Amino acid sequence: MLNVEALTVEYWAKRGKIRAVEDVSFSVGKAETLGIVGESGCGKSTLGLSLGLLVPYPGRITRGQIILKGKDILKLKKNELRNLRGREISYVFQDPMTSLNPVKRIGAHFAEFIQTHEPKVSSKEALERTKKFLVDVGIQPERVNDYPHQLSGGMRQRVMIALAMALNPSLIVADEPTTALDVIVQAKILDLLDALRRAYGLTLIIITHDLSLVLERSDKILVMYAGHMVEYARSLDIYSNPQHPYTQGLLRSIPNIELAEQKLEAIAGSPPDMLNLPQGCRFWPRCHRAKERCRIQEPPLVKTNAEHYVRCFAYEGVKKA
Repeated sequence: MLNVEALTVEYWAKRGKIRAVEDVSFSVGKAETLGIVGESGCGKSTLGLSLGLLVPYPGRITRGQIILKGKDILKLKKNELRNLRGREISYVFQDPMTSLNPVKRIGAHFAEFIQTHEPKVSSKEALERTKKFLVDVGIQPERVNDYPHQLSGGMRQRVMIALAMALNPSLIVADEPTTALDVIVQAKILDLLDALRRAYGLTLIIITHDLSLVLERSDKILVMYAGHMVEYARSLDIYSNPQHPYTQGLLRSIPNIELAEQKLEAIAGSPPDMLNLPQGCRFWPRCHRAKERCRIQEPPLVKTNAEHYVRCFAYEGVKKA
């Protein structure tokens, strides 16, 4: 369904160039779920935005390929890209309150979206389709006349998911879909996304800082750190055999009910300033396994088994990816 090769995204600022995403490659199959995880500022949201060519100015994609269903979307013309967004790839943004227009009723959001892509659809038909979408995500159809501020946070997030589903896309990118929601509503939102994925056969990408969330919900996991993909593997492999020290640190910071005497550990230090990255491996100032070489050279991405990639010198004897 989606194949990304050597994607690099840069932002140009007065203080210099920030490479928010650097040399990231991954693939996701039809009806699969990919989890992209990492701390704030690691580049995961920029990576998600780049998949729909939505990176805001002054950011730009400087290198790589984004192949969706056999087409490189970086080579599409503006009108082709406009038709692609919403119909083939949809985006669920972080904060539904700022993504929805506060002076428009919920139904008006759907009508504008549907009729922009399908001009022949009447307002009445668009309204009926909107009610069906709302029912699909567990919202009463009469709420179609409500304004965003009349809905709870969880309901607004459901509206955003229904809006993303309105044209039956092949791929949905959900950026922090459970942020600021309580754990019960979080579970309902994630159950909803999974049910829609299975019902419609769509591919789902979940962007989050919560590794435990994607371990349970994803087929594959991509771990980001300071713009780099530091580990990429099947979820079960990440859980049973985490290889990068950063991934291991994230797992040690998550409570595990199977380990009665587990001691939670925090990762020392803070993520680096993207305008002043450390020489060598970007994680070495926080890594308990760092050696002198890590301070000088940037480690390559290596393939440790059929579907497991890691960026660490500890695996340099393995064939490079």
